[in-house]
Amino acid sequence: MNAQQSLYNSRRWKVWEPVLWLLALALPYVLGSHALIINEIAIVALFAVSLDLILGYTGIVSLGHAAFFGMGAYAAALFAKLVMPDPLVGLAFGIAVATLLGALCSFTIMRGSDLTRLMVTLGVGMLLMELANKLDWLTGGADGLQGVLMGPVLGRFEFDLQGQVAAWYSISVTLVFLFLVRRLVNSPFGATLTAIRDNRLRAMAIGIPVTSRLAVIYTIAAGVAGAAGALLAQTTGFASIDVFAFDRSADLVLLLVIGGTGWLYGGVAGAIVFKIMQDLISSITPQYWTFWIGLFLVVLMLVGRERLIRPWTWFGGKK
Repeated sequence: MNAQQSLYNSRRWKVWEPVLWLLALALPYVLGSHALIINEIAIVALFAVSLDLILGYTGIVSLGHAAFFGMGAYAAALFAKLVMPDPLVGLAFGIAVATLLGALCSFTIMRGSDLTRLMVTLGVGMLLMELANKLDWLTGGADGLQGVLMGPVLGRFEFDLQGQVAAWYSISVTLVFLFLVRRLVNSPFGATLTAIRDNRLRAMAIGIPVTSRLAVIYTIAAGVAGAAGALLAQTTGFASIDVFAFDRSADLVLLLVIGGTGWLYGGVAGAIVFKIMQDLISSITPQYWTFWIGLFLVVLMLVGRERLIRPWTWFGGKK
């Protein structure tokens, strides 16, 4: 089997994937009382997929990915408030603004080591957070941008208080982006990204335009993150400066630690596990839920992802 045929086969959907997404679309109806958390999981999953594009497939370490998430959120919220409330048009506008920001910021990741990139990406997020705080006449400052009213999706489906329409909307958008991103990473372009991740110098030696590839994938990932941010603002009717906060980027890295990098469902799996654990544990111990999340991560790192669900193998038993 040649490389082109292998890439084609990897783009094909597995048998279990349509079943998984049909189940996901049914959940807001079946678990109507939990539609809001389902909506949040879908948004966080899309956000995690955007980071996996640059971290898992290209090897770019970032702690400022929330900058694009926040830009998409504010762009969509302002568009709905000042221009028109159509969700899909607002989503497209949020993606466009975040993509433009990603294109501008892509120049900051071309030089330096991983530590340099960490600091630069973190700095961009902090700058935007302070800018959103200072421009209170536009963004609402520390109080956030309130009163964002959205029109019906496709002109028919009104957002309800229970969150069912919001959940279906977010799941559908996440599915579309996952399909598009999957085709991207399983293309010849995606193969060059993997080559850059594995050995940048070797990739340059065989003629891969490393600089332009990094800029393109960073820009695309920013657009996907902007889509997640736009979904958050549209489904909650609110955008605050905490969308730029460091802990959003840090939580995103934790999601990929839980789910794994370099396969798109890692972000989805990490989002499901993390948000369900956060919701359940915080309802039991609101003050100490971070302790139990931290303990889970320590155990995960010690025993490995594959052995986590087989505790009898943790202490030298059969693997």
